[in-house]
Amino acid sequence: MSFSYLLKGALVEYGSGLGMKIPNVVVFQFNPETITRTIQIPPRPTGATMRETSQAGDIPTEQISMTVQFTTHEPNPHLTPLSIALGIGPQLAALEKLARPAPRGSSLLSKAVDKVKDLIGSGSGDATQPIPRETYPRLLFIWGTSRVIPVTLDSLSIVEKQYDPLLNPTLAEATITMTAIIPDPCSDDIVAAGAYKYSTYARDALATVNLAASAVEIAEIVSF
Repeated sequence: MSFSYLLKGALVEYGSGLGMKIPNVVVFQFNPETITRTIQIPPRPTGATMRETSQAGDIPTEQISMTVQFTTHEPNPHLTPLSIALGIGPQLAALEKLARPAPRGSSLLSKAVDKVKDLIGSGSGDATQPIPRETYPRLLFIWGTSRVIPVTLDSLSIVEKQYDPLLNPTLAEATITMTAIIPDPCSDDIVAAGAYKYSTYARDALATVNLAASAVEIAEIVSF
């Protein structure tokens, strides 16, 4: 069976608050062949802190790793003359941008806070220490219709394999490692909270489908 349309995975940066930041989107040119998902289970309570044998410790975390490929050697109807002239440099730059904190003062909100700080410190003459507000991009890992996962980028390794005559990269592989995050109930990140709830409901629905499909096997197991 063949599909006429192929969904592609993506990493999407989204903004929040009043910063009006332009989002950054990296759509995978080719979906990775494999994705490794590791669910790390924290140690369970022991000794006096243990109340039940099944008592859980901290919330498990999920780490996701994959390798994606970019190239100019395959036909791509979305390539523009500028993209062709620069190779896959624009895609790699967009991907690398997801791993770096935004420059301080790059948004309207940051500039407004700086202005308030200057007004407060103008009378004392001692306010010389800058207030650090660099933050990493807020990201969603989108994979199909059931996984819209808020993540943090843990590591990014880019291997450039081929170049054009101007030394623009034309073939590269990027190994990405991410950690799925569970938004804090007090956080103002409504996008991450909504994505987390959506993916949780989708996973629960899939587990329910599996339970229904396994009903006959379960009946045979407990028939004794």
